[in-house]
Amino acid sequence: MTTNDNTPTTGALGHLRVLDLSRVLAGPWCTQNLADMGADVIKIEKPGDGDDTRHWGPPFFPDEAGQPTNNACYFAACNRNKRSVTVDMATPEGQELIRELAKQSDVVVENFKTGGLKRYGLDYASLSALNPRLIYCSVTGFGHTGPYAPRAGYDLLIQAMSGLMSITGHADGEPGGGPIRVGVAVIDLFTGMYATTAILGALEARHRTGRGQHIDMALLDVAMAVLANQGAGFLNAGNIPKRQGNTHPSVVPYQDFPTQDGNMLLAIGNDGQFARFCEAAGVDWAGDERFTQNAGRVIHRAALIPMMAALTRTRPTAEWIRLLEDKAVPCGPINHIGQAFDDEQVKSRSLRVEQLRYPDGQLPAGEAVNRVVTTASPLRLSDTPVTLRHAPPALGQHTDEVLGERLGLDATRLQELRGKGVL
Repeated sequence: MTTNDNTPTTGALGHLRVLDLSRVLAGPWCTQNLADMGADVIKIEKPGDGDDTRHWGPPFFPDEAGQPTNNACYFAACNRNKRSVTVDMATPEGQELIRELAKQSDVVVENFKTGGLKRYGLDYASLSALNPRLIYCSVTGFGHTGPYAPRAGYDLLIQAMSGLMSITGHADGEPGGGPIRVGVAVIDLFTGMYATTAILGALEARHRTGRGQHIDMALLDVAMAVLANQGAGFLNAGNIPKRQGNTHPSVVPYQDFPTQDGNMLLAIGNDGQFARFCEAAGVDWAGDERFTQNAGRVIHRAALIPMMAALTRTRPTAEWIRLLEDKAVPCGPINHIGQAFDDEQVKSRSLRVEQLRYPDGQLPAGEAVNRVVTTASPLRLSDTPVTLRHAPPALGQHTDEVLGERLGLDATRLQELRGKGVL
């Protein structure tokens, strides 16, 4: 799918204005969700440097000649559909510009440490006094209360502290055993999604009360929540789960298996699926009382899994998939990311989105990147579909446009502020 910046502003949230003071991943992931649903998101960045992720590479974007630039690809993952404005919030004039933008906004999202914005007069108390309808979402490592509130928190640290790494990876004693982080910053991403949900809830409450509110999102809170069944097992039965690789503590068989030419994934979640697998594979294990029901298969895992592995080795992966796909038995390949994007279902759902920062092809001096490719939003709303308006922006790309449009600053005033280092 190829788009440009000329798509009109529509979408479920096309009436909302969002001021994004966040950086890195959790906050920007939240604001990208809002932007994809149509909100006008203004991303405030530090002049000259911008969001940290602009520099988190390699990999870097290639220029038109295919040579790497100093623009990191990481930034593109979570900043689509936003307009970038450079303002130095450490300056009094920069603070005043942000306050004026906040007066006109429905939502502010920030991820500074507790108390970090108070000294600038950009905290919730200060901005809500100017705009009582403002919904102000703070994202921190540990929240605004408790003994850890002043600490900085990063995804990897939270994965470790929450116990997530203790259940991720191969078991101790196995080759490669030990705690492992998830392959993407999953707690940042979950926090961004929870923050999106909280903001939508606060907007709904504002319809009734006319007032905004403060949202206190903490990575540690989210990490504990998404322990899900593993957390519930500990809280109710006292079980401390262990790492067990790709196997499932409560469902069998639910893991990877070797095939004649590689590996495949079987996710058999109920007894009917297991019976259909056995029938298709020509074995009678579903009639064995040890394996008929899932609880028995969990107890007798050590007997069943070697038998299944010996069986799955007799056919190539593609043949297993063909054999099982019409039997409603979940089975699939273990792809690398390139293979995943080449998958026919992924292509059919248009999950690759190509955008141009400058649709006319005229890049400003100093800019080397125009084409940006991202993964499409998974949000599919039938009446108010996701809109694609802006590619992940160049640093400060929309400064003049936004400050002229929102605050009425003319070219002379903008040049004056640039001369002072405010923009």
